Amino acid sequence: MIASNEKAVTVTNARGASPFVIVCDHASNFIPEAYGDLGLTPVQRVSHIAWDPGALAVSRGLSDALDAPLVWSGISRLIIDPNRDLDAPDLIWTLSEATRIPGNENLSPEEREYRITHFHQPYHTAIERLLEMRRHAGMETVLVCMHSFTPVYLGIARPWPIGLLHGRDTGFTEALRDALAAAEPDLNIGWNQPYAALNGVTLTLEKHGDGRGLEATMIELRNDEILSREGVTYWAELLAECLEAARRKRGGKRP
Repeated sequence: MIASNEKAVTVTNARGASPFVIVCDHASNFIPEAYGDLGLTPVQRVSHIAWDPGALAVSRGLSDALDAPLVWSGISRLIIDPNRDLDAPDLIWTLSEATRIPGNENLSPEEREYRITHFHQPYHTAIERLLEMRRHAGMETVLVCMHSFTPVYLGIARPWPIGLLHGRDTGFTEALRDALAAAEPDLNIGWNQPYAALNGVTLTLEKHGDGRGLEATMIELRNDEILSREGVTYWAELLAECLEAARRKRGGKRP
């Protein structure tokens, strides 16, 4: 069912020397040909319900600036959401925001298992293999999960250009918040905004960060900030600077 151009996961700069590892769960809005249009319009298939616009561009900018490995999912979250537990009700969306996803309704158990096996598991396996390789090499690792969010959700405006989310360990995310506030004193930084771990949106952070005892954080950028080359460059440079500052403050621990 998977054609050769339908990659569930891509890893770039796997041997990057940086202590940072960048992962991007919702990098792509690609829907494999076998699924047609899922009953959605072209506009819907390029909207935020299908992916995190701008997140991959910023992730690539960070990877370049930091010499960091980057892992990203190549399949739209409308097929399956790699940032959800396998028993989560929104693992395969049938309603996203106010939009029905007709092609996901009444899925058979076999189809659900197919999507898990061919799209969800390969992504997490790639992250696990990369982190295990670094552990064996004795490399320090700080996991950075990159996302973007829509400026308006169900009619409610979201004022923060950036939100920071933490898993069970808040330390590195607090240090990153402090570094951002020092670099840009007027920046409106959302803390656990526009979501929090309690909303079930931190699987990757907790599975590969907290689960391994790594320093880790999740960054959400409002997508209207990163739809231009200038915006991507600004945020990639600022985040690279502040991630390094946060790591220095934390002592560069946990190899």
